[in-house]
Amino acid sequence: MTRDIAVVAFAQTDHRRTSDEVSEVEMLMPVLHAVLDQTRLKTADIGFTCSGSSDYLAGRAFSFTLALDGVGAWPPISESHVEMDGAWALYEAWTKLLTGDADTALVYSYGKSSPGSVRDVLTRQLDPYYVAPLWPDSVALAALQAQALIDAGDTDEPALAAVAARSRADATANSHAQLKGSVPQGDYLVRPLRTGDCPPIGDGAAAVILAAGERARELCERPAWIRGIDHRIEAHGLGVRDLTDSPSTRLAAERAGVFERPVDTAELHAPFTSQEVVLRKALRLDDGVRVNPSGGALAANPIMAAGLLRIGEAAAGIHRGESDRALAHATSGPCLQQNLVAVLEGDPR
Repeated sequence: MTRDIAVVAFAQTDHRRTSDEVSEVEMLMPVLHAVLDQTRLKTADIGFTCSGSSDYLAGRAFSFTLALDGVGAWPPISESHVEMDGAWALYEAWTKLLTGDADTALVYSYGKSSPGSVRDVLTRQLDPYYVAPLWPDSVALAALQAQALIDAGDTDEPALAAVAARSRADATANSHAQLKGSVPQGDYLVRPLRTGDCPPIGDGAAAVILAAGERARELCERPAWIRGIDHRIEAHGLGVRDLTDSPSTRLAAERAGVFERPVDTAELHAPFTSQEVVLRKALRLDDGVRVNPSGGALAANPIMAAGLLRIGEAAAGIHRGESDRALAHATSGPCLQQNLVAVLEGDPR
């Protein structure tokens, strides 16, 4: 890396089960205004804009172009989009700033899961010839992973319930969380996963601003410097994977520099309790690391924004002085198929 790049601002919506009364643009605009206000920047001051969203969720092609109404595309802006979680949009923006073509970047993502059946929509991520025609949904596949972990002796149902309880208890300090406090585990949704082991369905958006070098220090009192970032992918075929492990997460973490020095905080994108077990093992996280102090995806899981939220929450902890070296993780696809890992650091105090 030839430039130091940092997250200098982060904003998000209050995540809700449904937001029928507003469009994606109306949901997104307050977040964009909030993140720009933190840095006192205007849209014209942003060198590059990148977004993440899903046409499958929106139910129409090129739906992201409508969101540009919220950004303001006139005068013309330098803009890009990924059909992925916003964490991957951040990766593209980080790459853009590394080239020196821009000094600042706006990254945002959003998702409205409430209008349709998320479990059905996510089957479209699967192999279109051999797996997708069987319609195994995201919860059923996560249950296969959870059962594999139990059979391997890596966890059990009470341990999974403890993950859910800790996450939602931590979310009581997060005013934006959808679920917080004492949430019952409920009945089995797909054995061995109960409703409490699964993420809430909801709508939400997130945005961050990146800046390079001294520009970052001008915009933020304590920037969250991106010291390393990498993303890797598992084999598409679920049958050739060991669902109790995540080699792609481990490799991404190694390339991002996670294992060089201990981290004090980890924001893990683990929508299911069993996935936190896999990620803790792959990332070598011991009990001394605070995992998901925001509540994580078990407290709010707006699809296409939940990964960017993990990076934003990790950065916000550094901004507030609550963390010095944090790990942020984002995932996409069934059973942790694609994984992005970033290391964020604050200036020494």
